[in-house]
Amino acid sequence: MLVTGGTGFLGTQLCRALGALGAEVYAVSRRPPAQHDAAPCWQAGDLAGAATVGAVFDRARPDVVFHLTSHGVGSPDLEHVLPTLHGDLVPTINVLTAATRCGARVVLAASLEEPQTTRAVPPSPYAAAKWAGSGYARMFHALYETRVVITRPFMTYGPGQRPHKLIPHAILALLRQQTPKLGSGRRMVDWVYVDDVVHGLLLAAAQPGVEGAEFDLGSGQLVSVREVVERLVRLTGTTARPAFEAGRDRPFEVERIADLDPTVARLGWTARVPLDQGLSQTIEWYREHGFDAGGAR
Repeated sequence: MLVTGGTGFLGTQLCRALGALGAEVYAVSRRPPAQHDAAPCWQAGDLAGAATVGAVFDRARPDVVFHLTSHGVGSPDLEHVLPTLHGDLVPTINVLTAATRCGARVVLAASLEEPQTTRAVPPSPYAAAKWAGSGYARMFHALYETRVVITRPFMTYGPGQRPHKLIPHAILALLRQQTPKLGSGRRMVDWVYVDDVVHGLLLAAAQPGVEGAEFDLGSGQLVSVREVVERLVRLTGTTARPAFEAGRDRPFEVERIADLDPTVARLGWTARVPLDQGLSQTIEWYREHGFDAGGAR
C-alpha cells in the first residue's frame, strides 16, 4: 500500500488503520512524521517531480495507492494559485501516470469544493486544482483503463487536525478561555468524522468492480458553522464565547450535502460517528495532547 500525503491529517489516520490491519504501508510526504506516530516505511518527496514519483513507485511496488497529498489551503488569495498547481494537480497527474504503468488501483481524495457543473466557478485555487485532478482521473480511466476510484470526503474533522482549520481553531481558543473570532457562521456544512472517512477509503480500495466510480463520504446532514461552534462551547464547558461576524466569510462558499445513495449501494458505507460524539472525542484529544499539539501532524 502506498499513501501519498502520509503525514497529513487524513494520511496519518489512514496509515494507522492500515497498520492495524497488518498491511505493509509505504508513505511519502513533504514533511516527516511526528515522533509519536507509529511510522510506516516513509520517504520525503515532492510528487510534483515525475522522476520522484517514479522512484517512489519503483521502491513501494504498490497494488493500491491512496492519493491524499495536497496543498490543503482553501483560501481564494492569488498567492495560492501556483502552490495548488504544483502541490495538488501536478502530483495527481504524476501519480495517475505511474499507477497506470504498474496497474495499481488509485483511491483519489477529491473535494466537496469542486464545482458540480461545467460553467460553475471554483471558489478557490485549491478547489480548481481538485476539480482538474478529478477530470484527469476520469480521463485516465476512460482512455487508459486506469484503476481509479474517486472519493469525495466532505468537511472532515477529528484529532490532530491543523489549528488553522475551523474546529481545532475554535477548540483551542475555547480551552484557553479565549474568544474564537469567526465569520458569520451561517454556512451550512456536511461534517464527517475522520475515522468514518478512513473507513470509506479502505472500502474504496477493497471493493471489486468500482473502478471509475465516484463516492461522496459525508453524513448526509447539513449543520451550520455557528451551531457546531455553539456545540463546542457546551461540550468544553468554557465560559468563553465566540465572536461571530468578527471575520469575513469567504466568497462563493459551497453548501453541499453528500449524495450517499451510490456510496451505500456500492460500498456499503455510511457515517457511524454522530456529530456530538465526534466533537467530544476531538476536544478530549486536544485536552490530552496540550494546547500546542494542534497541527503537529
